[in-house]
Amino acid sequence: MPQIPEKIHELTVGQLSARSGAAVSALHFYEAKGLISSRRTTGNQRRYGRDTLRRVAFVRAAQRVGIPLATIRQALAQLPEERTPTNEDWARLSAAWRTELDERISQLGRLRDHLTDCIGCGCLSLETCVLSNPDDVIGERMSGSRLLPVRRPADGS
Repeated sequence: MPQIPEKIHELTVGQLSARSGAAVSALHFYEAKGLISSRRTTGNQRRYGRDTLRRVAFVRAAQRVGIPLATIRQALAQLPEERTPTNEDWARLSAAWRTELDERISQLGRLRDHLTDCIGCGCLSLETCVLSNPDDVIGERMSGSRLLPVRRPADGS
């Protein structure tokens, strides 16, 4: 990984790409989505502050665990401008995602544990189906894939 001298406070898109491991196109995408920002030189070239390296690392790590870009953008908006975020800053942001990640882990565990039961069944109203219809109330009253109860004609026939 190329080292950038400490006296350099701004990075070109190529330097940011080389240091972060993110493709230039990804960096442009992140900027278009408001995840990172740059300033333009008089020659209209992008320049990124050194703190952008940490922001890019944060975005990439959050994406790897499935955090949506909109959620990542909201989190980054809470970070201080013009300085590299501290460990405390990152800890505060990631703590907010712990509940969401725990729920995803729980869902994946249920999927793993019950996947064999559901393959090929085709019925979304099985009493034992905890994947496709976990709180199946209708399944307790009737079988099959009916969503609406059968209506009787008004004359009782």
